[in-house]
Amino acid sequence: MIRYAKPTTVDEALALLGEGAWRILAGGTDFYPAQGAKPFRDNVLDINGLTSLRGILETDDHFVIGARTTWTDIIRHPLPPAFDALKQAAREVGSPQIQNVASVAGNLCNASPAADGVPGLLILDAEVELSSTAATRHLPLPDFILGNRRTALKPGEMVTAIRVPKPAGTSAFVKLGARRYLVISIAMAAARLVVENGTVTEAAVAVGSCSAVAKRLAGVERALRGRRADDGLAAAVKSAPMTELSPIADVRGSAEYRLDAVREIVARAVLTAAGPMTDLTVAAA
Repeated sequence: MIRYAKPTTVDEALALLGEGAWRILAGGTDFYPAQGAKPFRDNVLDINGLTSLRGILETDDHFVIGARTTWTDIIRHPLPPAFDALKQAAREVGSPQIQNVASVAGNLCNASPAADGVPGLLILDAEVELSSTAATRHLPLPDFILGNRRTALKPGEMVTAIRVPKPAGTSAFVKLGARRYLVISIAMAAARLVVENGTVTEAAVAVGSCSAVAKRLAGVERALRGRRADDGLAAAVKSAPMTELSPIADVRGSAEYRLDAVREIVARAVLTAAGPMTDLTVAAA
């Protein structure tokens, strides 16, 4: 017998998770497509009734994004410029109809290498809040997504929020696909820069679709820090090591093409984050 439950409180949901195995249904935009033609065997825990998990709360030192917060919520909420990359990524998550129901936490739990929201959260040093009846714990996002379709969720746990330390700077997101809209990315990049007196004092750069998990690029970040915020940033990006990346070849592009293309889109994201100074910041098509 397959069970279906739609709790109205987080405590009720966690109690059910503590009783046995459930497949959590949040926005549901990937839920049925992922099933394919296989017979449905899982108990379904529908968390769409958990209104307390939807919305963005600002505390003294964090922005807390509830697990049921949608991409449309991200787009519409007033957030500082450091979140611009995440807002731009939100507009790339399928169509507006998908953005209206798909949740930020669902995008993370799906753990796709091409998840549009992950690079923008990585550059914000986001952490994931995991709750169970026993405890609540917080994991940095790189420790939560372990691989393709693999996360650090334990039995009885669910994601209840994404926590972002109040960030400085400005950010940008660039996605490369076979067409402009409604496409899975060939490669994507997010960059956040803090510029003081014309010099980059802080840099965070992340790339998706070029490894099993989206990655921060430590070598690129080092190459950017201390440089003047001008067109020379692009040259720094293109000569910096990107050893974290290990793209595959698939129907969307070869591994070699991805490695070539990603340097260009990282450079474009960095230049856009640095501010209006060049005509080279047009988004990749």
